[in-house]
Amino acid sequence: MRWWDIDAVLGLEKALFPEDAWSRGMFWSELAHARGPGATRHYVVAEDGERLVGYAGLASSGDLADVQTIAVARDQWGTGLGGRLLTELLRAATAFECAEVMLECRVDNVRAQKLYERFGFEAIGFRRGYYQPGNVDALVMRLNTKSGSGSAAGSPSVQGTEIND
Repeated sequence: MRWWDIDAVLGLEKALFPEDAWSRGMFWSELAHARGPGATRHYVVAEDGERLVGYAGLASSGDLADVQTIAVARDQWGTGLGGRLLTELLRAATAFECAEVMLECRVDNVRAQKLYERFGFEAIGFRRGYYQPGNVDALVMRLNTKSGSGSAAGSPSVQGTEIND
């Protein structure tokens, strides 16, 4: 993801997460940590032709990574794009030499939970009222990358969709 992707990312963000969408400043802040020596973030976008159809981001600190966001346009649901984005994040976690990858997922987002489970993530707890202003709980999930789980082998692919840093 680059600065020129932010407007398209914000449009998709607001369409998918109207109650708790990230702000422009939040994306700029994340991108400021994604380049150069000592980078601790990895963000990618997926494009179908000229149209941005998904994005994802990962933060790392020491041997721990955290999936910050994954979003896929509704008309792309069921195509495997979420799996490709997650695969890119797990590759980045490996490059950052992270032993574990964590994430939070809305308890009502069963589609995302099933995706994470297919990649080997396990539920380890809840964060009550995590998503605001809706006061929705988050399911906390973890993947141990050293156990052989989370491999990109067998991950979905999508024809015609390009994923870019």
